[in-house]
Amino acid sequence: MSIITQTRDLHSSQVPNHGEEAMRRLQQAVLCSASVWALAAPAHAEAVAGSSGAAEMETASETTTIVVTARRREEDVQDVPVVVNSVTSDEIAKLNLQNFTEVQTLVPGLQLQVNDNGIGSNAQIRGVAFDINASTQPTVEFYLNDAVANSTLVLQQMYDVAQVDVLRGPQGTLRGRASPSGSITVTTRKPDLYEVGGNLSTSASDIGSLNFNGAVGVPIIEGVLGIRAAGTWSETEGNRVRTINTGLDGRDPFTRSKGGRLTALFEPADWLRFEGMYQRTDTQSRSYSQYASFSLFDSTAAESSLVIKPKDRLSIQETPRTYHQKFDLFNWRAEARFADQVLIYQGAHTKGDIVAQTNSDLANAFEGFDYFQTTHSRTNETTHEVRLQNDSRLFDMFDYVIGYFNWTRHAPTELTLETPVVLPLPPAYGGGVVFVQPTDVLTSGDVKENSVFGNVIAHIGDKVQLSGGLRYINFKSPAGTLTIGSTVLPGAAKVDDNKWIYTASAQYFITPEVMVYASTGSSYRPGPTIVGNFSPIQSDLQRSFTYLDSESSKSYELGLKSTFLDNRLRVNITGYHQTFTNYPYKLTAGVYTQTFTYVASTGSFAAGVGQSAQFAANVPVEVNGVEAEIGFKVTPHFDLGMTASYTKGKIKNGLVPCDDLNGDGVPDNLTSAPTLAEVQAAYGSNYMGACRVSQRSSAQAPFSTTVQASYNVPISDKVDFFTRGLLTFQGKSQGDPTLSFDSIGSYGLLNMFAGIRDPRGAWELNLFAKNLLDTSKATLINAPAVSGYQELQPPTYRTTSGASTTSTYAIINSTPPREFGVNFRYAFGSR
Repeated sequence: MSIITQTRDLHSSQVPNHGEEAMRRLQQAVLCSASVWALAAPAHAEAVAGSSGAAEMETASETTTIVVTARRREEDVQDVPVVVNSVTSDEIAKLNLQNFTEVQTLVPGLQLQVNDNGIGSNAQIRGVAFDINASTQPTVEFYLNDAVANSTLVLQQMYDVAQVDVLRGPQGTLRGRASPSGSITVTTRKPDLYEVGGNLSTSASDIGSLNFNGAVGVPIIEGVLGIRAAGTWSETEGNRVRTINTGLDGRDPFTRSKGGRLTALFEPADWLRFEGMYQRTDTQSRSYSQYASFSLFDSTAAESSLVIKPKDRLSIQETPRTYHQKFDLFNWRAEARFADQVLIYQGAHTKGDIVAQTNSDLANAFEGFDYFQTTHSRTNETTHEVRLQNDSRLFDMFDYVIGYFNWTRHAPTELTLETPVVLPLPPAYGGGVVFVQPTDVLTSGDVKENSVFGNVIAHIGDKVQLSGGLRYINFKSPAGTLTIGSTVLPGAAKVDDNKWIYTASAQYFITPEVMVYASTGSSYRPGPTIVGNFSPIQSDLQRSFTYLDSESSKSYELGLKSTFLDNRLRVNITGYHQTFTNYPYKLTAGVYTQTFTYVASTGSFAAGVGQSAQFAANVPVEVNGVEAEIGFKVTPHFDLGMTASYTKGKIKNGLVPCDDLNGDGVPDNLTSAPTLAEVQAAYGSNYMGACRVSQRSSAQAPFSTTVQASYNVPISDKVDFFTRGLLTFQGKSQGDPTLSFDSIGSYGLLNMFAGIRDPRGAWELNLFAKNLLDTSKATLINAPAVSGYQELQPPTYRTTSGASTTSTYAIINSTPPREFGVNFRYAFGSR
């Protein structure tokens, strides 16, 4: 399902910490004070404005209408039986959103993340997760200018974006690919055929962030041909994590991104329209994994020599990870109108190239020495879609869309894994790392989908609408291979599926301002192959957690959309229930397994112990949730809005990979690596454990909410003063239910903005503070870091055995640091 929205503005858990409780109280006090001030300030402004305030209020009653094409024709978003969260270009600018992942601060329940090595990304919503390493289609699809897009390409620096829209619930009978949880569409600005225009924005902050972006559009032939060029350059200190070691490479982290986009629009006749776009993105990054003392999260764990807390933003690694990421995107579109119908062809081609090097000595076992995993991933992806739909309603009753979709992807990946071989003797006797054994890994990734789809909406009088859609999917992926050194193993499993999915809805307008609806839908995702278990010898159980069956799901939803007070107050609420069969539950925390490494010097396979999260399982999942939205234009100068989401997804008695050394079928809570003998005794020829569980299906916090407030007042006829606030709140998160140390307590992040601007929007000077209260919270806590290697065994020292070192530190993620900065924007002409 696609959407392009337009806003019509006619008016112009860690260890208990007593400090956290105090911080929460301070946040509440600040918010209460801000609310009182925000409510009082408009009242004061109204008194100053005098009688003109009533006229402005009357005009304001006509604002905030949002027009969407969620069903392929323009409708008020309040009339559409779909939950939609829209982020306009105005909001992007006002809240100084620079990286696309910041959109999640405005959309409760949405989580966006790019992998630390720059390869792959994920988006999750409505209680189920997606991991790029699962090699399956995402639960949330991305679209850029109406074409299916690679999420890693989208989750970059934002510039010259007209609209971002998040649709919740099953998608796929109106366009693109099937997705069970929703879709995210991004629409860039188009050329103006009649007026020259453009914009420029620059930002700088106290934590080393610089951002420049701008665009200019020119009509080449008035009313017929126009072009628009846009570009961005950004440099930040990345995750701002620095190493405690001078070591081999103690340089500071950074992320540098540059990109450009050229768009052309050609309308040779009223009935014919062509669009074309080329976009180039180039990103380089150097960063360290963030660590914290594990004893902060588990009081029984050994204390580290140097206590590291989340707020310290430190790493024990000597060498950072690096990546260089390049994307080229071609996007094209043609529209032809005839006999009140419109024929649309939408195509896109993406070429990606990513090279990443990751430090594999996670526990810093070898002082002054590191070993690495080097990854080279290439992507070639092409989509074609043809749609036919009506321009005018058929028989004054029906709207329809029918179409054909084709998608192909070729994405081979090359890896080099380094394994140290160690002589277990004191350094004086030649002990230490003797040599490094490299292992080359090659994976293939070819997929192809052909599908046809259709949707019909019946308008029965003024109060009733019925809608139904179908999609037939033929998905093919040939059997792949996994080449590890000279050993060839089965890679991706062959998939050849033919599936039907559907959507249906019924809506009833109690009044023109109050609508209730019920909807249902199904979805499908092909069975994935989990990439990451590179042991050349694997058990049947390990393969069952690597090659998974295809997923199906069904969703049911009830909702109410309403507006009051002449459209100044909007209240929407939705409840939903969704079930998944063969949901690919991907581990978030690693489990210990028996692994094998080919040692060229001995010509044999050496057994060892490895820890990996690169396993998944087909499990049944049930999701229940509620989503709500309130928007209120309190006065012509004061806006207040809140959106909230509560989702609970649960695995129902699913068999999943686990640590189960005692064999009781219950996941163990291990804080250090077991020995090879312990793993062999517990698992035998299975090489790993499995347990039946009923637990959360996602580590995402069930409850989240965002609150926005904005206030503006004229200083003169040429300058307005404004202030804005954005509070993002995340509730408690359980983390991995098998672990006792990784639960995350609730926290809130407060961003504030203030400045002056031109009343007509030509320029704005904005001072901002992100994470104003300097909230520091670990948002992901892993088990203690482990470094695995091979040891030469006495007395001959010609054979090896697996060994490992467990750190007293754990790899974590944390909330972003506090940031103060300034942003200046200027726009002219058509902008």
